[in-house]
Amino acid sequence: MTTLVIGAAPLRAARTLAIVLSGVLLITLAAKVRIPFWPVPMTLHTLAVMALALAAGPRLAVASMLGYLAVGAAGLPVFSGTPERGIGLAYMAGPTGGYLAGYLVAAGLVGILAAGRGLLGRVAAMLAGLAVIDALGLAWLALFVPADRLVALGLAPFLLGDLVKIGLVAAGSCALPGLRRVFAR
Repeated sequence: MTTLVIGAAPLRAARTLAIVLSGVLLITLAAKVRIPFWPVPMTLHTLAVMALALAAGPRLAVASMLGYLAVGAAGLPVFSGTPERGIGLAYMAGPTGGYLAGYLVAAGLVGILAAGRGLLGRVAAMLAGLAVIDALGLAWLALFVPADRLVALGLAPFLLGDLVKIGLVAAGSCALPGLRRVFAR
């Protein structure tokens, strides 16, 4: 028996748009949270990107990250430290621009690598995503920072916090195993 579904495509599009907008909001909120941490305060950017990639998959995580970058490029103060440290394309071309690009690539990579994997596979996928974030971030930061200070300023202060965030996302992915199915419908 065949069932006629009228309006399924617009509903699917509305659902996708709602997920992407929610992702943009999540990434924005994560960028604005500043947690006291040693040696530098920590935001939750990495946590949001990794959680979105695991929960929503690569397509919706990348779409969310592209939306976030587009809103930021348009001049809305969605990035960490904005508007105090600048807004729009000027902010994106600044020292943290490579990390923003890294978040975009990591959203897709983690989503692809983690699909259907167990806990260790998800952790490995997130570590691969973190490596991409740091590689692109450091490559861009090298335009602003002397080479001998690059790791000390662009990696070392953030590594412990990023590993803690990956651990939190991994723990959350165990606690909410059905979350990916919610996004897949």
